[in-house]
Amino acid sequence: MASDAEPIDYSSPFANYRSPLSTRYASKEMQYNFSDQKKFSTWRKLWIRLAKAEQELGLDIADAQIKEMESHIYDIDFKEAAEEEKLTRHDVMAHVHVFAKLCPLAAPVIHLGATSCFVGDNTDLIILRDGLELLQNRLAGVIHNLAQFCDEYKSVPALGFTHLQPAQLTTVGKRATLWLFDFLLDERALRRAKQDLRFRGAKGTTGTQASFMQLFNGDGAKVKAVDKRVSELSGFNSSYPVTGQTYSRKVDLEVVAVLSSLGSTIHKMCSDLRLLASMKEVEEPFEKSQIGSSAMPYKRNPMRCERCCALARHLISLFSNAANTHSVQWLERTLDDSANRRITLAEAFLCADAALMTLTNITQGLVVYPKVIQRRIDQELPFMSAENIIMAMVKKGGDRQVCHEKIRVLSQEAGNQVKIHGKENDLLDRVRKDAYFAPIVSELGSLLDPATYIGRAPEQVAEFLQDEVKPVLALYDLEKVAQPVNLEI
Repeated sequence: MASDAEPIDYSSPFANYRSPLSTRYASKEMQYNFSDQKKFSTWRKLWIRLAKAEQELGLDIADAQIKEMESHIYDIDFKEAAEEEKLTRHDVMAHVHVFAKLCPLAAPVIHLGATSCFVGDNTDLIILRDGLELLQNRLAGVIHNLAQFCDEYKSVPALGFTHLQPAQLTTVGKRATLWLFDFLLDERALRRAKQDLRFRGAKGTTGTQASFMQLFNGDGAKVKAVDKRVSELSGFNSSYPVTGQTYSRKVDLEVVAVLSSLGSTIHKMCSDLRLLASMKEVEEPFEKSQIGSSAMPYKRNPMRCERCCALARHLISLFSNAANTHSVQWLERTLDDSANRRITLAEAFLCADAALMTLTNITQGLVVYPKVIQRRIDQELPFMSAENIIMAMVKKGGDRQVCHEKIRVLSQEAGNQVKIHGKENDLLDRVRKDAYFAPIVSELGSLLDPATYIGRAPEQVAEFLQDEVKPVLALYDLEKVAQPVNLEI
């Protein structure tokens, strides 16, 4: 080893890989949702619920055994559990042994009749449910912020773009409703995904409930009742009617699909904002002490939107991972899902959480520059006014085809001034100087009022907010979901 080699202290947390989702981006709430503390304390809760259900259905389980387990839900010795797992090579049995040492009276009934997936899969479903609820609230906050933005700017004309080329006018608020509508679809999808979740329940080793039939001496009605009761105690109205050793990984795929779809909405909106920031029309918040570039002090880079796009892009990619995992679950199950799911499910939720937190910060402080927007309209509106000028001339007795040709020639000449010589658009000056258009020269001011080019955009925004957005926000506690988010990094 070279004498100048860096000394490595592997015991330091900074000498080990730490996910940036935990250290930089995701919320404490979502991190806890996927934490070992929640996971393993939920395992213990499930063992308690199973014991309660089995007791209610007639098995010889004492109240004292249940109380003993209840007194040790959260005092988990993670070091001891890790040592046990080294010996057993089995994470569930390691925690069974550690829990049993804490609960010697209850030890004989811990995990009674259950398979590893009783705690593993049921815990995952609880985590998915709780994670979806966290994301629903975050998304509702974004929807709330965007709705206010749409309302405030519903009547402010802006140049529209199709193919990223100047098109007919829209309004700043109307454009934002396009983002908002996609988020409404995402909110519906999140809500449905949460509502569709069921519990795995008590299904036994290969989903046949054979072990529970042994416990209850072949009484199928009691076995069904145990399955139902465990689900109820865990906050689920029903369990999946059939499972293998695991619940179908199609469930994971459906959930990740919803989150990936949310990622595409976030990416689309934040890409639009990056384009608008480049045009200096709309910007994300920018703090007084914020530095845009180490080399270029004048820069105001859209780093929040860029972060959202980066996170969303990873989130979108996770869909194929979940699809591949579901597709290779042979027969009643294989274990090649385990390591993959530990990464994919957590990252999908943490990514979505981090992106929505950042987007909440963005939407609560969007900056609009009306003068820049108006200047861009002024540059393009003369071309767009051609049809109105033609109609005005026809009303004065002119020939449409003759007028069309004159406007076409003048427009090409003005376009050359802009594109070749870098000058301002002088189409209107050319129209004023052409004697042919003398009958309507006095009307050019009104013909160029941007408000006459935005159609029903303000009314569309108002109707959309009232009819579509308001009912969705009514499902949420706005005092809770509309809290401001300050990004530390």
